[in-house]
Amino acid sequence: MNDLAPLLTAEGRALLDLVRGTAPADELAVATRLRREHPADLVSAALGQARLRQRAAAKFGAEDAERMFFTPNGVEQSTRASVAGHRAERMKALGVTSVADLCCGIGGDAIALARAGIRVLAVDRDPVTAEVARANADALGLSGLIEVREADVTEVDTAGYDAVFVDPARRGGRGRIFDPEAYSPPLSWAVGAALAAPRAALKIAPGVPHEAIPAEAEAEWISDGGDVKEAVLWFGTEPGAVRATLLPGPRTLLGAGLPDPDVRPVGRYLYEPDGAVIRAHLVADVARELDGGLIDETIAYVTADALRPTPYATAYEITDRLPFNVKKLKALLRERRVGILTVKKRGSAVEPEELRKKVLPKGQGPNSATVFLTRVAGAPTMLVGAPAGPSVTAGGAS
Repeated sequence: MNDLAPLLTAEGRALLDLVRGTAPADELAVATRLRREHPADLVSAALGQARLRQRAAAKFGAEDAERMFFTPNGVEQSTRASVAGHRAERMKALGVTSVADLCCGIGGDAIALARAGIRVLAVDRDPVTAEVARANADALGLSGLIEVREADVTEVDTAGYDAVFVDPARRGGRGRIFDPEAYSPPLSWAVGAALAAPRAALKIAPGVPHEAIPAEAEAEWISDGGDVKEAVLWFGTEPGAVRATLLPGPRTLLGAGLPDPDVRPVGRYLYEPDGAVIRAHLVADVARELDGGLIDETIAYVTADALRPTPYATAYEITDRLPFNVKKLKALLRERRVGILTVKKRGSAVEPEELRKKVLPKGQGPNSATVFLTRVAGAPTMLVGAPAGPSVTAGGAS
């Protein structure tokens, strides 16, 4: 999509309404029919936009996605609405009334900020992306709070804004970029821009090395529905603080700087910490809350003898502990009449799907089980059990 303008015309918008919800298998027939009365390029653009809107519904919700405009990169790289909303609410709670959103993309974060009542300058150097961001602000009735500017973010004066938000590009021609200095713009530039502002937030990849986090920053890892989405460096808040935030909620665990937990024998319960907790290196904080320990000094599973509610880990009741042995596991599952098997691994090279095929012939039984392929005190081990109940699952639902 090199030009959004035709889709913004009355004819383009009418076509978008006509092709809404078109299934991939029906696209050729729909295109053939519509090209009898409309330009072929416009029909193709409308169908392409409808396809992007369907993909974007998972991030933005169907109601917003059906009104917004997207690029392929914009759908893939934009912030999930729930995560952007959390960040915007935190900005609002900090007293921020205006934000310079640098590298705004298609405007996902700018939309969330504006909906929180914050005035936004949204900047992107790509002309098509900036055009899409502007169209989205208009489509959602937020153009009064969002000014979109096509510019190089390194040349934008942010002095008149309460805060800066930077979302550097973390993908290049060869895919995902892991070196923060290879971001566009580099992390070092973004940190400099953040330090020059009263408050700032920098969106970074959740796998960022902790040693790369500036001493002036607070680091927050965010998961949504159990999936880790991003890390954020906050400036002007609590330098050196580390937190894990779980959505929906939000539930936030603030690190206490604890040493690694002790290794203990496997108890009755095994707790699997949320990915944001693991990325934030806060497993020790969860272990203390559960009065638990690790099953291995290198494995982020917590074991305990008591069942305690926590939003930060999912609990499983362990019924069997076996040394790694496929034949023994197969026999155990046959004895228990297990026909539904969930395989999880941490610290094991075995692929879950391969193991499932070997140990679980079809029609084996009506029962279900979970097996953990892991290490216990350095030894390859299989732990068999089942979820301990919804009252202690990650996210705090009961």
